[in-house]
Amino acid sequence: MDKLQTAATVLIVPGLRDHVAEHWQTLLEARLSNVRSVPPLETDKLDCAARVRAIQHELAQIDGPVILVAHSAGVLMVAHWAALHGTAQHSAPIKGALLAAPPDLDATWPSGYPSPETLRTHGWDPLPAGALPFRSIVVASSNDHLASLEAVTCMARNWGSEVVNLGEVGHLNPASGFGHWPQAEALILELDR
Repeated sequence: MDKLQTAATVLIVPGLRDHVAEHWQTLLEARLSNVRSVPPLETDKLDCAARVRAIQHELAQIDGPVILVAHSAGVLMVAHWAALHGTAQHSAPIKGALLAAPPDLDATWPSGYPSPETLRTHGWDPLPAGALPFRSIVVASSNDHLASLEAVTCMARNWGSEVVNLGEVGHLNPASGFGHWPQAEALILELDR
């Protein structure tokens, strides 16, 4: 199978579960020719500042333009990274970002996830609400158990992002039936123009 070619390097920013074998981000990484991924943290796994540093470290290794591809809490990590570093000059300028299924820190999450209260104590709140300094597409679901469509639409509006509502796709993860997600490739190519 031919690899998907992009002019920009794609940087995968996973959520708090990091790399899951059957997750669309992991499968996407295997399909791309020009890709890097933020590695799992060994310590401070819930610390937002540590996650932001990990993004910055990976970006420092890339020459040329970058497209960020984030899922779930990875989207929040990108928002925090952009608030701190987004307008600085980088060897890796951000061409765009695909931001899928951001969670809402004001929602009640089901068991199996760190609680929003726990994340707040680790620096995730307040979530930056200013416009992102690069083009972004937020992918939303109408039945995500971690965020309402209204909450995701509000985040996207604050960030100046386009919104793509996929309908009833849950949290866009393996538990919701997403493995391979071909539309991610199309959205990345749109950002790579």
